[in-house]
Amino acid sequence: MTSETGFDPKLLDQFPLPGKRPAGEVEELERIWAAPRGWRLLTVVNNNYIGVFYVGAAFLFFILAGALALFIRTQLALPLMGVLPQETYNQFFTMHGTVMMFLFAVPIMEAIGVMLLPQMLAARDLPFPRLSAYAFWAYLVGGLCFFASIFFGVAPNGGWFMYPPLTSITYSPGINADFWLLGIGFIEISAIAGAIEILVGVLKTRAPGMTLARMPMFAWAMLVFAAMIIIAFPAVILATFLLELERALNWPFFDATRGGDPLLWQHLFWFFGHPEVYIIFLPAAGLVSMMVAALSRTELVGYHLVVLALLATGFISFGVWAHHMFTTGMPTLSVGFFSAASMAVSVPAGIQVFAWIATLANGRPRYNTPTLFLVGGLVIFVMGGLTGVMVAMVPFDWQVHDTHFIVAHLHYVLIGGAVFPLFAGFYFWFGMTSRRPLSERLGKWVFWLMFAGMHLTFLPMHLTGFMGMPRRVYTYLPGSNLEATNLLSTVGAFVLASGVALFLYDLARNFRFTADDDAGNIYGGGTLEWLPTGLYSTRSIPVVRSRQPLWDDPSICDDVAEGRYLLPNAPTGLRETIITSPLRAEPQYLQIMPGPSVWPLLAALFTAGFFLLLTVQAYTPAVISGILAIPSVLRWLWETDRPIAVKQADIGGGIILPTYVTGPSTHGWWATVILLIVILMIFVMAVFSFVFLYGLHPSYWTAPDNQWWLLPILGGYGAAIGLALLGRWLLAREKSTHWSPTSQLIFAGLAASAAFAFDWMSWTDLDPELSGQKALIMAFLALQGMLIAIVLLMIFYLALRTARGLVTRPRNVTFDVIFLFILYTSGQGAISALLTHLFPGGI
Repeated sequence: MTSETGFDPKLLDQFPLPGKRPAGEVEELERIWAAPRGWRLLTVVNNNYIGVFYVGAAFLFFILAGALALFIRTQLALPLMGVLPQETYNQFFTMHGTVMMFLFAVPIMEAIGVMLLPQMLAARDLPFPRLSAYAFWAYLVGGLCFFASIFFGVAPNGGWFMYPPLTSITYSPGINADFWLLGIGFIEISAIAGAIEILVGVLKTRAPGMTLARMPMFAWAMLVFAAMIIIAFPAVILATFLLELERALNWPFFDATRGGDPLLWQHLFWFFGHPEVYIIFLPAAGLVSMMVAALSRTELVGYHLVVLALLATGFISFGVWAHHMFTTGMPTLSVGFFSAASMAVSVPAGIQVFAWIATLANGRPRYNTPTLFLVGGLVIFVMGGLTGVMVAMVPFDWQVHDTHFIVAHLHYVLIGGAVFPLFAGFYFWFGMTSRRPLSERLGKWVFWLMFAGMHLTFLPMHLTGFMGMPRRVYTYLPGSNLEATNLLSTVGAFVLASGVALFLYDLARNFRFTADDDAGNIYGGGTLEWLPTGLYSTRSIPVVRSRQPLWDDPSICDDVAEGRYLLPNAPTGLRETIITSPLRAEPQYLQIMPGPSVWPLLAALFTAGFFLLLTVQAYTPAVISGILAIPSVLRWLWETDRPIAVKQADIGGGIILPTYVTGPSTHGWWATVILLIVILMIFVMAVFSFVFLYGLHPSYWTAPDNQWWLLPILGGYGAAIGLALLGRWLLAREKSTHWSPTSQLIFAGLAASAAFAFDWMSWTDLDPELSGQKALIMAFLALQGMLIAIVLLMIFYLALRTARGLVTRPRNVTFDVIFLFILYTSGQGAISALLTHLFPGGI
């Protein structure tokens, strides 16, 4: 077999090594990976802690959103109920949907990934532990402040989808909509940070020998999940950015009377919103695939087909978004395409369902709480999938669109496809983090209450929708034959809530957090997360030879605990993990990992303060908070790229790995490229918006007459690219002066800034309030201006590091990251200038 990296795979055949390791190695690992105590625990970055904190915070938002749902159902139990006034009801149902979708469903999947993936991949931690900490604190602080708006009567009230013109400044003049736009925009940044961490972690930190064909199904699911976030979430970030600009500056992106269009919001939002359903479902499906195999004591049937189904679901889901828009008057051809795609996406989901059923039939599943939640969730999800095929039929969708039938369908899919698998996972993996397991007896009560309450709540709701009750209304008239079904749904909601309450009681009674003295592998899982662990994850990193290592090698736990595999100690005296190749997981280098730090916490607090203070229009404190966030981030990054004295390390069996590597094989390079894909997707969505508005309202567009400005603009960006390439070439030449490479990148950043200045000057007479075209030109300039500001900050940071002698030769990670960012910024700036100066009619 040809090696992917030049590493000899035969070197891994010698493991596990015979004999005993020297005494004191475990104590040294415990010292290096020890978590801070007292108030310093807030600075912890270990995935064991951050993962549990993350899961707990997401579950808190689930409880809060569920409490809002009970108020909503109480209000609708009978006609003309006065539990909630109309405005309060609007805020409650908006916050319920928003919190469930943005603060619970996606974050809890990322949280479980942060908690499980390092152990599942036998890594010491994910590659950017401080980024995980930043993402968590930003999410927690931002989410709590966002939810607190409901206590002050300023919570969003336009629905979790925030359709304009309802949310324009004309019809929503208060700051309610701004809380949603700025708060959710900020929280999505946290989600993207977590997705970058997960993508790089799955591709680069797997145990040696864990090829793609041996990856746990949850790792596959999280890989697709994170990739979908990278592609989908930029659309909603751009949408919130444009709507906030329209509200604040009167730029008419969504105003049809001035060349904008509210349908643009729907396209941007649902390009994110419908894939989000599968973003939520896929990690839960990965958990189900793993639990079904473990609880049936047999391999998952159709492993490769299930992997292909995950990939197909992720791909097809991006062709489904407009099925939410069948009633908006879309062209017949478009309606037909999206209807077909909406039905096609059920095929890969069906493959997974049949694989789970076949696995259960092939094995001997036991009657326990996780199995009940798996089977119950499967039943609910299939029922939701069937109604999904129904609403994919355009004539049927016209009849039930915006009725309670859609509410019922949505909850069947999400509760069956995500919530029940999550509860199964809570019981299954609870022994990883707690000294005591959850009660099996109470667990069965929890299941039956939730299962019965789920059907009692949402099954009658289909009929309520058929009878014509629209969603998002706060009451209805007597004599409309809606009383019985609404009352049943309300009773069911409280039954469902009683099951969740019983789970919370069991949780409070039995959860005792621990990183090493846990309850253990209660249900007999065969994957690596059940190896003996501490805060350093596993004592030694095993060589993986199958998908169920604990089943296929009964001695692996003892061998790992005795240090007979890779990295049984800390050869550099620091936190370390092995970075492997993305396809065959061949060892490449030893990553030195950062320890606890207060800076990610401060960066999250100041970033959250910036967005939240903008929401309440406290502009001066917002600017101060934003400025303070910048040095916090830079200080956190300062010590993450520092070569150490130990240039190479023996990780066991005579395998020597470098401790500092640069270029395309590094985790930093991968993370930067993924970040640039996020920025690219924001730009692509902006280009779509530009072309879409022209197609709808060409009469509002005028041909630009400033094409001659393209000469200095393109010249500046071209010079920036050339200087950046020259700087990287000089860095590799040992004979060049100390400052030569850095100075070229500085000049490249200044050249890109000059090009942007020319672009800005070419539009000095532009009034963005006049039309959608002019508003989007200013939006392009705003997006490019943000990138240029980051470039200037980066070259300032590089100059500081160069002055301190921290830019190493012949390659340097910080230099590589800034080099990539300047190349991308220059390329996007050139394309943006060409588009705005030549379209329409300028060619």
